Amino acid sequence: MAGRAIIFSAPSGSGKTTIVKHLLENNTDLGFSISASTRDRRGRIEQNGKDYYFLSPTEFKSKIDKDEFVEWEEVYEGNFYGTLKSEIERIWESGKNVVFDVDVKGGINLKKYFGYKGLAIFVKVPSLEVLTARLNDRGTESMESLSRRLFKAEFEMSFQDKFDVVLVNEELQKSLAEAQRLYDEFKIHR
Repeated sequence: MAGRAIIFSAPSGSGKTTIVKHLLENNTDLGFSISASTRDRRGRIEQNGKDYYFLSPTEFKSKIDKDEFVEWEEVYEGNFYGTLKSEIERIWESGKNVVFDVDVKGGINLKKYFGYKGLAIFVKVPSLEVLTARLNDRGTESMESLSRRLFKAEFEMSFQDKFDVVLVNEELQKSLAEAQRLYDEFKIHR
């Protein structure tokens, strides 16, 4: 049944993007909600309109003023992220359910917005040490940004009880299977 939302939130580096990509590859009834952001692209890896809608701060603020977002946040100082209403409409009009890969505040706001039509899943790692290793393995973090992300991750973990489900991503294959089970159950019972 289309018109539902599955929301994945986590501290950066917890594996939510890997889980979301797996679900998208294995469920043709899911469409990915592309977030809008004012942050810079990560090298040549990220593409506008695929990974994010990369907007200037002026463009982003204009969309806020026009009430074009379901939710938005200043996640890091000067870096805004948000979910465009047009994205949800685009996916639902195609007959699919929408899947989100968003920060924790965004996830909480989306859960409030969708109510019973949404399933909010908090993905977490077993420890901050594991998270540190994962972020280091990316090779994209400076010492300053790593420190900032870890501080934020610790704070974000305090909100895990605001989500419907907490998925501990310790072993990837088990986490992928659990995410699929949660989605299958959600489609049937909500």
